[in-house]
Amino acid sequence: MSIRSLKQISAAAVLMVALLASCGGQSVKRDDDKQPKGAEQGSSQVVMAKLYDYRVVASYPHSDESYTQGLEYVDGVMWEGTGREGRSHLQRIDLSSGKVTRLASLPDDEFGEGITHYKGNIYQLTWESHKAYLYDGEGKLLKTIPYRGEGWGITTDGERLFLSDGTSTIRRIDPETFVTEESICVTLDGKPLDLINELEWVDGSIWANIYLTDAIVEIDPETGVVLGYVDMPRLRDLLEDNPQAEAFNGVAYNPDNGHFYVTGKDWNRLFEIEIIK
Repeated sequence: MSIRSLKQISAAAVLMVALLASCGGQSVKRDDDKQPKGAEQGSSQVVMAKLYDYRVVASYPHSDESYTQGLEYVDGVMWEGTGREGRSHLQRIDLSSGKVTRLASLPDDEFGEGITHYKGNIYQLTWESHKAYLYDGEGKLLKTIPYRGEGWGITTDGERLFLSDGTSTIRRIDPETFVTEESICVTLDGKPLDLINELEWVDGSIWANIYLTDAIVEIDPETGVVLGYVDMPRLRDLLEDNPQAEAFNGVAYNPDNGHFYVTGKDWNRLFEIEIIK
């Protein structure tokens, strides 16, 4: 699905969102009664999102048995969190060969979600188990942290943690307790944008996969406004002998060259791209 189709879906959902009296709908459970930042976006001038271009810089092998939920490039190493019951792991990927080094596995009845590195440790979310796993830098489990609602994506600016739950709300959470400190309503062309998934912090913006589309969006974390987006359905044409390929998901960033890495659930390729604004 393209972002244009998503805009149509988003527009149709606006009334429902308003009736639910929450930017993210009923499934958003905040720990206070503060209105999400950006929730009153419609009362000010609407910022229209820009369409960015991109080019594929390189293509790498990726395990078609990795149901990618989180992707992160840290100090020259590619990290991945995978999902599905019985297939949820924390692992490292060798880019040149696609070889996976599995560091930790979740219980067979849990569904892994996004990951992020924060102050030397690694967080991994779960979808509906209401807990996050905290590991050291080598994947040794330190503790679990309970939280309310679903877990989809997680990222950090180095000081703060941001969590998505599949709605149009991104929550800034306490790193120790996961209690919500602030909620951000994400809007595309003035309307709430649902299905915010995997997150990546890049130079003051939050980039996010939009579930069930082949797009990533750039979000202003102060206003929740989508500044721009990249549609990449053509990447699917570069997959060969990959009938099990599911949703586009996974976004990582290399600060050394400014390139992004993207892939999908059970995709057999991982792509390095340059985004052209």
